[in-house]
Formats: sequence, C-alpha cells, structure tokens
Amino acid sequence: MVAALPFDIRVPILNAPMGGIAGGALAAAVSQAGGLGMIGMGSSGSVASLQRQLPLVPPGVGVGIGLVDWVVRKEPGLLDLALDAEPVVLSVSFGDDVDWIARAHDRGVFAAAQVFDAAGVERADAAGADLIVVRGREAGGHGRPLADRDALLDAATDLTSRPVLAAGAMATAADVRRAMDRGASGVWVGTAFAACRESLASPGTRRALIEARPEDTILTSAFDQAAGYGWPADIPERVLANDFTRRWADGVEGAAAEQLAAANAADDPRGMSINAGLGVGDLREERTAAEVLAALAGESVTGHAS
Repeated sequence: MVAALPFDIRVPILNAPMGGIAGGALAAAVSQAGGLGMIGMGSSGSVASLQRQLPLVPPGVGVGIGLVDWVVRKEPGLLDLALDAEPVVLSVSFGDDVDWIARAHDRGVFAAAQVFDAAGVERADAAGADLIVVRGREAGGHGRPLADRDALLDAATDLTSRPVLAAGAMATAADVRRAMDRGASGVWVGTAFAACRESLASPGTRRALIEARPEDTILTSAFDQAAGYGWPADIPERVLANDFTRRWADGVEGAAAEQLAAANAADDPRGMSINAGLGVGDLREERTAAEVLAALAGESVTGHAS
C-alpha cells in the first residue's frame, strides 16, 4: 500500500528546491497550481537571500524550504529563519547530521530527507523523516551518483512504510505515472521547472536548457571548485557540458574563477554552471509553473484530464 503524503495537495508533485532557480515566485506558483512549491537555498544561500524570497509568497500560500547542510553550518541563522517562516516542509540535504529533523518537528514542520542509497533510506526512516526523497543519479544538480532512480525507489518502498518521493529525470506525465506505479507517493521535480517563467533562471540558462539533450549533461565538480564552494568531493553536480567543463576537465586552475565570473556576468551559457538532469531533452519551450505541473499530472492547464 502506497503511503499517503502527510499534507494535503491536489497533485503529488513538489518542485525540487534548486538553489538560484527555485525562489519564492516559483514556489508560490507551484503551490497555487496544486502541487507543493519549494524555495531553494543552494551553494550561495544566506539569511539575506532567503529574506528576499519569502515576501514573494502570498499570504496563505503554503510552501516548503530546502537548505544545504554545509551552507547551514557556515550560516546557522539560515536554518533559524527557515523554521521561523513556518514552511509546510523543510529539507536540509547533503549532510550526515539529522538533528534538523527533530527541530522541524518541534516547530510542527514536516521533514523531507533526500537520500542516495539504501543505507540513506534506513537512516532517514530511523530519524523520523516524514518524506524520503530518493534521488537517482539521473537527476540534475548536486547529489551522490550512487544508484539509478528506479532501483533506489524499489529498495526504498521495501525498506520503509513512510512516503517516498522519486527524484531524477521526472520530466513527463509518463515518468510520473511510472514512479507512482512503482510505489512512489509523489515526485520531486527539478529540471522540468527550471525554465519556468517564474523561476530565477537567467535568459541564457533558460535558452540552454530548452536547447539541450540528455547526452549533453555531465557530472563535474569544476564549477564548485572555481567558485570556492564547500561541496564534499563525493557530491558532484550534473550540469550541461560546455566550454568551461571541457577546458577544466582535468582540474581547475586560477583562471577558472575569472572565466566563471565573466560568463555569469555576461549570461553566457558557454561558461556557466547550468544544472540539468537527464529529463532535459523533454523541455521544449518556456512555460508557466502551472503549465508544467499540469503536463506532469497529465492534465490541461484548467485541471481537467487530457
């Protein structure tokens, strides 16, 4: 029997809390369309940046917040602010410390733990996570590329009775149906929402995502090294391959930081970090979050089955 989600939403779809992409406007739009929107504080997340995004969520619209473990350790006030915002769901990913789950529960907030292997499922289950997000190696952005999504989903549904969300290359209604048929309680979707009109993505990023194919993605830590971010060595990010990744494939040197900064300033996809999962080939055009959610749910934008 598939476990029910602990909160009430019309469509069992959450947007992944993508740093630099999933701001307050995107999260609100996803929630207003019937899913659960998540605000993401990624590598450059801070108290100030979360303070800028929270007011973009209209009063009465419930959203979640996703943080990164090593960023929270650097700026503990970020977790305090996230809890004070009373999100529906809190996620603190990419770390081994699960104390944040108890803190979330103390504030009446549901906890979503992102995992990468069967051992992670067991740890999240034992820690009391309300949702367990199984992230396959197909997913865009950061993660430990340890297992394929479907294999991990199958293992998770055998190991826990808690709700499990499938993540990684969830780009079409058929993808969502397959995950639900395998026992998922819902899905956690990143790339499909990245090019939405409400996202924080730059025009260059949107254009690159829409033009990309699955084979254009690679796993790399080159951008993180160039930017000086504190990601563990075993957590690369899946991005679109470009001139930057080809130039620095064998190791990052001092000039890499300058090249990255210049590309970001010019909104030049040839040198930017553009997170994308293997579902990127299904992006055809820039759409609203409501349109993406409806397509994933197999509905028209008015909410009727298509």
